[in-house]
Amino acid sequence: MFTGIIEELGVVERLETQPVGARIRVRCREVLGDIQEGASISVNGVCLTVTAYDQSGFSADVSPETLERSNLGDLREGSLVNLERALSLSGRLGGHLVQGHIDGTGEFLALEPLGNSNWWLTVRVPEELARYVVEKGSIAIDGVSLTVASLDGDVIAATVIPLTYQQTALRTRRRGDRVNLECDILAKYVEKLVGDRAPASRLTIEKLREMGY
Repeated sequence: MFTGIIEELGVVERLETQPVGARIRVRCREVLGDIQEGASISVNGVCLTVTAYDQSGFSADVSPETLERSNLGDLREGSLVNLERALSLSGRLGGHLVQGHIDGTGEFLALEPLGNSNWWLTVRVPEELARYVVEKGSIAIDGVSLTVASLDGDVIAATVIPLTYQQTALRTRRRGDRVNLECDILAKYVEKLVGDRAPASRLTIEKLREMGY
C-alpha cells in the first residue's frame, strides 16, 4: 500500500525483455535507505517487488500483464520514473490509499502553466474508468496522488503544485504519452456492493409482449 506522495525521481538504467515479461533496473538513492529483497516499491504507480539491489539502485521483474496494462513497457534508458516505498504503519497518510495496482492508462493531453509556478494537468481517461472518477475525488496518475479539479466527459483535470511539478516525472510527459491510472479503490468497492444488492429485474420478453411491445 502506498500514499501517492513521491519520494524520489529514479532513472531507468535498462529494461530487458525476458522470455516472460521484463526486468527493470532503476538508479536511485532515497528509497534505498531500508531496502531489502522482496520489498515493494511503486514505480510510476506500479507496485514492483525488489529482486536485487546495491548502493546505486535496484532491479525488479515486470510481469506480462503489467507491461500490457501500464506504461512501464514504454520506458527507455534515461527515462525518469516516480518512486515511492510502501507505506509504513507509523507513517502519515499524506495523499490517499494507493494500492499500486494499475487500472489502465490514460492519454496525457497537456500540462499548462497557471501562474505562480502552478500547472493545469489534463488527461483523457478510458470510458470504462471514467465512472470511478468524481470531482474533488482522488486519483493516482503515474503514482502521484492528485485531486480531480474538473471532469468533462472523458477528460479529467488536476492542479499540479510547484513541489509536485519539480519532484515528479509528470513534467517530462508530452501530449499523447500514456500515463498510469489507478482509481480510488473506494469507488470500486461501492460499485461492487451496490451491484450485488440491486434486485434482479422481473421483466421478461413474455411480459413485454403482453404489454404490447
